[in-house]
Amino acid sequence: MTRLVELEATGPRKLDPSDIDGEKGDVAICQCGLSESFPFCDGSHRRTEDEEPETTYVYEDGERNAVDRVVTVDDE
Repeated sequence: MTRLVELEATGPRKLDPSDIDGEKGDVAICQCGLSESFPFCDGSHRRTEDEEPETTYVYEDGERNAVDRVVTVDDE
């Protein structure tokens, strides 16, 4: 499966000691692109557990939709 993820950041996020989870003692970085606290994991990846392997998904306003095709346009 694939997901369409739009990001708006224009630079890196630098971690500091306040980013460490005091309870678990670690920092979890989001790899699914759905976290409300991106770049940190908030457990949103659980929504992806039943995604089909050959399907592309887009998540908008908390809802998941399958995408038939992806069209890109060059801005030249």
